[in-house]
Amino acid sequence: MLTDWIIEKNNFEGSDIEKHGSKFLLGNGFMGYRGTMEEYSAQQLVAVNLAGFFDLADGSNWRESVNAPNPLYTVVAVNGTDLNLSELTPVSHSQKLDIKNGIHTRETVFSVFGVNVTIKAERFLSMSSENIMALKYSISADNDVELTIRTGIDKNVWNISGNHLNYVSESSFDNKHILNCETVQLKNKLNIYETVIGLEDIKNDNLLHISTVKLQANTQFEFVKFGGVYHSEGIINAEESFNAAVEIGYEKLKAAHCLVWEEVWKNSDVVIEGDDEAQLALRYSIYHLCSIAPHNTDKCGIPARGLSGQVYKGAAFWDTEMFMLPFFQFTDAKAARNLLKYRVNTVEGAKRKAKEFGYEGAFFAWESQETGDDACTLFNVTDIFTNRPQRTYFKDKQIHVSGDIVFAMWDYCRTTGDYTILVDGGLDLMYECLWFYYTYSSFKPYKNRYELLDVVGPDEYHERVGNNAFTNIMVKHAADIFVQAIEVVKANYPQTFKVFNKDLTWAYDFSEKLYVPQPDDRGIIEQFDGYFGLEDVTPEVLKTRELKENEYWGGHGLASETMTLKQADVIMMLNVFRNEYSAEIKKANWQFYEPYTEHGSSLSACAYAIVAAEIGDTDWAYKYFMKTASVDLTGNTKQYLGSLYIGGTHPAANGGAWNTAIFGFAGVSFTNDVLDISPRLPKNWKKLSFKLNWKGEALTITISQNVVEIDGVKNTKVTVYGKELKKCV
Repeated sequence: MLTDWIIEKNNFEGSDIEKHGSKFLLGNGFMGYRGTMEEYSAQQLVAVNLAGFFDLADGSNWRESVNAPNPLYTVVAVNGTDLNLSELTPVSHSQKLDIKNGIHTRETVFSVFGVNVTIKAERFLSMSSENIMALKYSISADNDVELTIRTGIDKNVWNISGNHLNYVSESSFDNKHILNCETVQLKNKLNIYETVIGLEDIKNDNLLHISTVKLQANTQFEFVKFGGVYHSEGIINAEESFNAAVEIGYEKLKAAHCLVWEEVWKNSDVVIEGDDEAQLALRYSIYHLCSIAPHNTDKCGIPARGLSGQVYKGAAFWDTEMFMLPFFQFTDAKAARNLLKYRVNTVEGAKRKAKEFGYEGAFFAWESQETGDDACTLFNVTDIFTNRPQRTYFKDKQIHVSGDIVFAMWDYCRTTGDYTILVDGGLDLMYECLWFYYTYSSFKPYKNRYELLDVVGPDEYHERVGNNAFTNIMVKHAADIFVQAIEVVKANYPQTFKVFNKDLTWAYDFSEKLYVPQPDDRGIIEQFDGYFGLEDVTPEVLKTRELKENEYWGGHGLASETMTLKQADVIMMLNVFRNEYSAEIKKANWQFYEPYTEHGSSLSACAYAIVAAEIGDTDWAYKYFMKTASVDLTGNTKQYLGSLYIGGTHPAANGGAWNTAIFGFAGVSFTNDVLDISPRLPKNWKKLSFKLNWKGEALTITISQNVVEIDGVKNTKVTVYGKELKKCV
């Protein structure tokens, strides 16, 4: 059931446990808490996933993000029977996520021994005190009943690759537990605090408070819990911080939490009139972005599966720069800068990776963790026929990520007006990225050009190709951006430029001579050298050739010698560089590549949506918009890559939904210092309203089918369909 600001499910099916863990996720940037029931444990995929906190699992070759023990674990028993939703069929059950306030609730009625017992629970991860989570739990019954309540810290942690924690010490008091842990590989400290208020006659056993309650018919018994999760620098003042939160109390802590969310929505909400389904889907996407953003640190990126668990090792991909960063740079410049500064902080890891493969400069990780060293392995997929690891080329051939970061950093500078990041390590990062590309490239004297050979583009079904169009144009832009950034620093920060003091002759030559594939006489850009010569097969036909479910199509698989694509590639290029190609070129390529695209990645739909909007096909644009905006509402996504589990939330798709609404339907674009709005709203949208922070000016833009209104304009030059406008057209 979907209502305004509320995601709701009003019955229970066991098959929903994994999906709902992601769908009803809570997050505050520091940690994520899956949408599981309080009585669940590792078997039901409970996870308190920590941002930027990684370790090598015991007995594994994969480093991944660490899931913490759960301090909100609570189970009620009647005559020895646990009221556990995964074991007992309920009389009724509802689960809700209030995305306006970041609050999760559940209400479940169990029938045991002729008594109906109702459990209600409300919880949140504090946005005002990021280490703190809180739970209010109540029980009522339609007859007198004796309850046994067990609540405390659950050490039974769900891990994908193996155990990450050693338990160093435990402390128990009447109503408080402290669990001190350290990680298996690096011995980093992780402390868990928990306290319960409202239980009496408590016995403590194995980090659980145990209390017996005689509940009278038609009365309600209630208690509250606080959990605290601390690691790294937070360990120093952990107990003081936790005690302060408990002292504030549940209701005041909740009120402070809601005030933060109120401020978040003031800056980020997008209002759609005339389409309730699209409205909720877009707000849900924005909720996920805001709940996992690194608001208070520049030491971590946003993982590919957000904070929903350890999938993809909890690592950050190019997803951040290409799909999520635009949302933050227009709505929360501080978070955007944190994300870019994280890349600056991890440039040494990128330089180590370049050396590993025989190059120089900064080759940014395909899967980036806290140091910037690549967590990606050379064998990412298991062959489902032989059960053997399968060689992939994600780590060593997906070179476009360094260019993506340079592009995103310059995009941030232009939209926010904040060029200080260039002197805060950004210019050095750009230099190292470009130097990597120069050492990677091949110069063809007889063509008088540089080429990028043996790469993998966004379409991962075709590996080790030459002159991938997306990669080449991204690197070309990175080269051009570096040249422009040098001039900005030289003019505005002469001291930094003086210290920089590097020979750049090669950079200008590389920028001028790097090859970028051009449209042919049909207007179509070949995805890579030789693509047009592959077997003309669409995904529908290829599906009939599968011998086994979840068969991997990439590598030497079914798609590798065909024209079938995993995801948007040339169309992704046309999306990113939308101002450089005509509508005719975009239309020709959209119509050519769309039938060949499987959309096997959640990153794909938004690129097709935005380009469809730009060529005037709002019906197709709307279809792909809803696909990307509702990806985590429906859960209808690929759950396995071969035998590798890849479930969880999809923040890149969430970012893609916002991008589609703003860049696609609202038609926002910018060149130099001019902001242009060229709307093409879906037919059923009566109005679209949103805020953009453009170079320090908070603009409110409202678009109907015939009118564009802009408030907050001071110095910004705004055009509508290319014509200059003062305030309203």
